[in-house]
Amino acid sequence: MGFALLGRRRQREEMLDALYAKAVAQARLPVFYAEREVPDTVDGRFDLLVLHVFLLLHRLGGEGKAMKGVTQGLFDLMFADMDRSLREMGVSDMRIGNKVKEMARAFYGRVDAYEPALADRAKLEEALVRNLYRGVAVRPDSVSAMAHYIQTQVAALAALDASDIIAPGKPLFADAA
Repeated sequence: MGFALLGRRRQREEMLDALYAKAVAQARLPVFYAEREVPDTVDGRFDLLVLHVFLLLHRLGGEGKAMKGVTQGLFDLMFADMDRSLREMGVSDMRIGNKVKEMARAFYGRVDAYEPALADRAKLEEALVRNLYRGVAVRPDSVSAMAHYIQTQVAALAALDASDIIAPGKPLFADAA
């Protein structure tokens, strides 16, 4: 294998790491837990990460084949991180595979819920109650604020060129406040 190929692979990995780190950082913002009432639990944090990765996949998926490797790489990186996190939490090697499969099913379930609801505020709020809040009673204004946030992110990401989205040093998500 030539050095040029290794350099390109390293560059791709760095780009994916930076993109994933942006999703993680955004999902960890205190505003979601303090003001938007997302449960500050392992599940709540997972759901917010899934939401932010979904937003990126939704936007980059619109680029067609040009971004197929990026979207697949981002998905793969998220689940490699989930595997690592489960191991750090002490999940046994025997259970890791099943837990990751459950998380993947949850991810695809969220995608199936959010994707068709993005343009319809009422449907998006229903999807959030079922998936992000998992039926926990929260103030209606918290759900409404999250739906507004998501629709704002979709619009903000749509306004960015794909090359700006994957550029490591560029800001990505709109303000969450």
